[in-house]
Amino acid sequence: MRAFLSSKWAKILVFTLGLAPLSALLWRAYRHDLTANPLEFIQRATGDWTLRFLVFTLAVTPLRKLLGLPELIRFRRMLGLFAFFYACLHFSTYIVFDKFFDVAEMWKDVAKRRFITVGFAAFLLLIPLAITSTAGWIRRLGGKRWQALHRAVYVSAVCGVVHYYWLVKSDVRKPVFYGALVGILLVWRGVRWAAKRGQSAPIETAEAVVPAGPLP
Repeated sequence: MRAFLSSKWAKILVFTLGLAPLSALLWRAYRHDLTANPLEFIQRATGDWTLRFLVFTLAVTPLRKLLGLPELIRFRRMLGLFAFFYACLHFSTYIVFDKFFDVAEMWKDVAKRRFITVGFAAFLLLIPLAITSTAGWIRRLGGKRWQALHRAVYVSAVCGVVHYYWLVKSDVRKPVFYGALVGILLVWRGVRWAAKRGQSAPIETAEAVVPAGPLP
């Protein structure tokens, strides 16, 4: 397993699987099988996959720790970029097919409709993360600043769940499910952070200054 995860074929497989939802949408469009409301179907599908890839991205660190598979970290950036990719598709359908590039009308929606406001915030938070996802940007920003910036993915995931919850209004099973997954992943990180802080406290007292380790 570890040998495969370290190989180039594993990345090719993850990349192929990441494109599978888009391929399925294109195939349904080709067959004219996007339900009676194609726009809503595409928006829901791309929104769902944005949240799923955000969950996959957040799950990488816990899984590599719990399963003892450090090689999983190789896929975190790709999964995060797929989350941004499907978020762009989701947002584009709104701009192009719902608002027909009417920016003024779009800003009215952002200001007046709370589910669009929080969804737009979730999308904006992903933009700097996608831009700075390369090794070059890690060197430019420095590891600690880069990591601090990329913690915005937690806020984006929460905003995405809230956006979905406020959007559906009645049948909230899916957003509640995604919210539970995001909550579990954030609680896991919080517990580990608290444990590390607790372990480092005596050392800080004795040594005066000890560099804080990064959160996972």
